[in-house]
Amino acid sequence: MEFSIHRQDRPPLTLEGETLADALERAVAEERFLERAHLEGADLRGTHLTGANLHGANLTGADLREADLRDAELSYADLSGAALEGADLEWAWLREADLRKANLRGADLEGARLRGADLRGADLSCARMTSADLREANLQGAVLDGTDLRYAYLQFADLSGADLSGAALEGARLYGARLEDANLEDAGLGGACFEPDAP
Repeated sequence: MEFSIHRQDRPPLTLEGETLADALERAVAEERFLERAHLEGADLRGTHLTGANLHGANLTGADLREADLRDAELSYADLSGAALEGADLEWAWLREADLRKANLRGADLEGARLRGADLRGADLSCARMTSADLREANLQGAVLDGTDLRYAYLQFADLSGADLSGAALEGARLYGARLEDANLEDAGLGGACFEPDAP
């Protein structure tokens, strides 16, 4: 089966596979670029997209539950409202990505680069975000209860109104972070740093 993938400011991309997920897996295996692809609402559950180049892609409302997106390039991508429960996003690039109201419950975001990302209202409950780069990210009203944020970089992140109850923040860097009305009940803050890094 052939799938024509529209891309913003790029010629359409024709892919072959039994399903759209299969076609995308083949494209990634062939190291084809999927940047700015229009994949809104796509059913990509459990799809293997390790190292995929989805820079600036539109994945609004896409179903990416249990998807393998390790080392994927998703900077500037629109993932607002996407279902990413249990997805593997270890060391993925998500700089300035739009993740508003995305469901990332139990997702693995260890070492993910989320600098400047918009995570307002996102559900990150019980997600693994150790050593993630969340500098200048907007996490207003995000749900981070039970989230593992040990050694995360949260400098100048906006966590106002966020639910961080029971979150592990040991060793996290929080200098300049906004924490107004954030719920920090039972959060682990041992070794968290609220001072600027030494020059």
